[in-house]
Amino acid sequence: MNNTEFPRVIFGTSCLGNLFHILPEETKQELVKECFAQPDRPVYFDSAGKYGAGLALESLGECLRKAGIKQEDVVICNKLAWVRTELKTPEPTFEPGVWKGLKHDAVQRISYDGIIECFHQGNELLKTYRADLVSVHDPDEYLAAATDDQDKKSRYRDILDAYRALFDLKEKGEVKSVGIGAKDWKTIRRISEDVKLDWVMIANSMTIHSHPHELLTFLQKLKSQNIPVINSAVFNGGFITGGHFYNYQPTDPEKHAHLYQWRDDFYKLCDSFEISPATAAIVFGRKIPGVSAIALSTTKPQNVVKNFAMANAEVPDEFWHELIDKGMIEPDLQQYLVK
Repeated sequence: MNNTEFPRVIFGTSCLGNLFHILPEETKQELVKECFAQPDRPVYFDSAGKYGAGLALESLGECLRKAGIKQEDVVICNKLAWVRTELKTPEPTFEPGVWKGLKHDAVQRISYDGIIECFHQGNELLKTYRADLVSVHDPDEYLAAATDDQDKKSRYRDILDAYRALFDLKEKGEVKSVGIGAKDWKTIRRISEDVKLDWVMIANSMTIHSHPHELLTFLQKLKSQNIPVINSAVFNGGFITGGHFYNYQPTDPEKHAHLYQWRDDFYKLCDSFEISPATAAIVFGRKIPGVSAIALSTTKPQNVVKNFAMANAEVPDEFWHELIDKGMIEPDLQQYLVK
């Protein structure tokens, strides 16, 4: 019986690892404090050794200590696959140009021993706190890096060995549950056939703009198996809220005119109902069958309360009807969106 439960909002921590720009320590502290200004307890944080080569974990632990947060009032999810190493080059080699102001590098370790190493290092970075929820981070990207079919088979065995390690940790009582986090939901589906997951985190997959029927079917299957789903990156990497990256890939208004036209039409409809695009995207993301939580991130402390409010907002049925009538979302979703 799977007893894994989540609050409606899980707070992302990539910004604590200096994603795209250096975030001042004072801002990081305010961000974490604001998360505890909300009513839900315990507060859930999603982090990873890959975020800033462990800086996000290190900063989260430091911010929690400075705020006087007790272990029982916080649950940390650590996505495992990367370990911190010495920085020997002008900038980190693991994701050049993405993380700023780092003093360490990171290397990938997906294997039985590698994941154990990731787990223990993560808790060392958190210091007086620990990760209760663990997963293999982006196994889809690990498989995609294969040089040939034989390498892909070998890498898949590495992933299964990594999960064997995580469930050994669970058996020993060192973690409470084991899940998965990936952008390619089909990789999640494949792994779920070989691994009895406690929870699933999807990214860029089930959004107000992109919601394949095949994925909906898979999420319904997870629900029938009592496996909760965390829906993350519900803004398609920021595009829905005005950015120029779609699922973390740059876009061009001319080459991707269909995307920009959809967004323009979506904004007009949101304006007519006086609903923010972010609210519409978040509410859509949490209404899908099986979705237990929405993972949200921000670099601005004042937006934490806004994110929490949007995750608990309601949108009128007429708004969904309009989206369906205009062909902007699939009609078979009406049964989930409309009361």
